[in-house]
Parts: sequence; structure tokens; C-alpha cells
Amino acid sequence: MKKLSYLWISIIVILLDQVSKFVIKNYLEVGEAIKVTPKFFWLTHVQNSGAAFSISFGSLLINRVVFIIVSVVAVLLLIYLNIRSKSKTEKFAFALILGGAIGNLIDRILYGRVTDFLDCDFPDFIMNRWPIFNIADSSIVIAIVILIFFSLFLQHKTSEKK
Repeated sequence: MKKLSYLWISIIVILLDQVSKFVIKNYLEVGEAIKVTPKFFWLTHVQNSGAAFSISFGSLLINRVVFIIVSVVAVLLLIYLNIRSKSKTEKFAFALILGGAIGNLIDRILYGRVTDFLDCDFPDFIMNRWPIFNIADSSIVIAIVILIFFSLFLQHKTSEKK
């Protein structure tokens, strides 16, 4: 069980993700928005049958099947990487990604699409508004930033100490 000692992080991400999606689905109609701030942060309920940035194969059935298969493979790979990793930073990041992947996988299996609701505007940054996302997506992005930072700046230093 020690090899999966960071699994609690994944469970927390899954719970936060699923509870937040449940609340959004029960309090906002699809397309409805609550403007938390006038421009920067809104809660906007959307259903995404595609992948990141609404990438789609054009068919709900094909999207569902392909993204479920990709997600299951990713989950298995993340469990393997987490078990094999000796780094606490990597284990933490892999657990965040695992929680996010499972959170969105649950939506795909149960509903055929993912509930997104976090709607932010990053002024004059590539696009008018950033694509709407959820807690699972946030967890994955945070973990990727951690892994990049670790790989670029910290991993080399910890290797030199050995």
C-alpha cells in the first residue's frame, strides 16, 4: 500500500470535482452563467463532449468511445508511473493527474460528456475568453506545471546530491 501512498490526493480531487459538477448541474441550466466578477470570473455551465479545448471527432459516440479508451489507458499509465516513481514531487503530481483523469472519466462513462463551469477571462491572451474548464482539468494543469518545474529546476539538483 505504501506504493500508492499518494492515492488520497487523487480521491480528494475526484470528490471535489464530482461534488462541484453535481452542484453546477443542479443549480445552473446548460449555458447559464453567474458573473462572480463583472469580466474576469464566471460560473458558466457547459457540457463538453470533446476533449481539451473542445477537440472533437465530430460524433458523440466516437468521442465517447475514444476518450473513454484514452482515459482508461492514461489512468493505468499514471498508476504505473506513480508506483515506479521514487520522487515525492512526481508521486504528488501523478496523483493530481490521476484524480483529474478519473473525475472526467466518470463524466464520460455516465453522461457521455464532461461538465465544465470555471470560466475565466485572461485579457488579450491569445483568445477572447479562455475555454471553460472544471476542477479535474485544473488538477491536471497544476500537476503538469509542477512536473515541468521539477524537471527543469529541481530534478537535476536532487540528482547531483546523490
